[in-house]
Amino acid sequence: MLVRPILLILIIIFSLAACSPPKSAISPLPPHHTATGFRNPHIASQGRLMDFFRWRLGLGPHEEPALPPEEMPPYYPESVPPDLDRIYQPPADNIQVTWIGHSSFLIQVDGLNILTDPMFSERASPVTFAGPRRVAAPGLSLSQLPPIQAVLISHNHYDHLDIRTVVSLGNEPRFFVPLGLARWFKKNDLHNVVELDWWQSASFGPIRCHCVPAQHFSMRTIFDANETLWAGWVLETSAGKLFFSCDTGYSPDFKEIGRRLGPMRLALIPIGGYMPRWFMQPMHVNPEEAVLIHQDVGSAQSIGMHWGTFKLTDEPLGEPPRFLQRALGEAGIPADKFIVLRFGETRVFP
Repeated sequence: MLVRPILLILIIIFSLAACSPPKSAISPLPPHHTATGFRNPHIASQGRLMDFFRWRLGLGPHEEPALPPEEMPPYYPESVPPDLDRIYQPPADNIQVTWIGHSSFLIQVDGLNILTDPMFSERASPVTFAGPRRVAAPGLSLSQLPPIQAVLISHNHYDHLDIRTVVSLGNEPRFFVPLGLARWFKKNDLHNVVELDWWQSASFGPIRCHCVPAQHFSMRTIFDANETLWAGWVLETSAGKLFFSCDTGYSPDFKEIGRRLGPMRLALIPIGGYMPRWFMQPMHVNPEEAVLIHQDVGSAQSIGMHWGTFKLTDEPLGEPPRFLQRALGEAGIPADKFIVLRFGETRVFP
């Protein structure tokens, strides 16, 4: 039968696209550019395909979860019915945020409805029959969305750039994408695209959108690693600056983002996808490092993302919020300064 070989190939593609590091190249271009694509300037580029197989086969160093088993009850996704009255009539002078799941948020500010890395499909996969499957339904369905004016895309991994979702959104929203991704959008008949390099900016109505660095990588297949850029985004709004981070390892980039564009009124920062550390650390922060990002960008309020929606890495699904609380306590930061939301929950930030 062909099913098992096909599934093995898909597993390799999905896992590499979640965890693999960049390949190296020599380039006279800016430090994050190569002759064929992009790289991370703060880490040594190295091939780690064998490390990926070591991880998947359980041959790497043994690591215990960050929290002891007695502190980790079984994980059940917490969701609330979406408050559609608030979503359809958001406050005029504040930032309103609804967590849809994973790295997908609905941001409402300055009369605009903005989505981040919209992902509504059942699987983070190029196919519908295999690949990482949701353990939590979207907190807001596509049909419940208000009219969307803008979409922020951080990078091209399947759990962040979902073709079924973006095609359903069509050409009404303007897609802000990192360098190299506009071609993919236009190939899929999506032409309302603004493509930016790190530290480039564009205006959209009353807001200004800045493309900022992250330490990650890009890949849709095993043949296109790092051909397109990955990035975070900073929105300058009348209610303050909002930072949406890409999947990322911890790097000096965040102090530089804080220096150039901070402080932030609100930051959306990943807290999941971090184990095993011997393999994941260059590309995915854990909650302790997420707290450092919160501090580096001068965030008045942060929200954790990239957890509890898909089982992509080795940490228990429910561990990131509890680990985050411990990290905040150790850093002397009040727990209400860096929170997590329930699926479908809406919060207003004056």
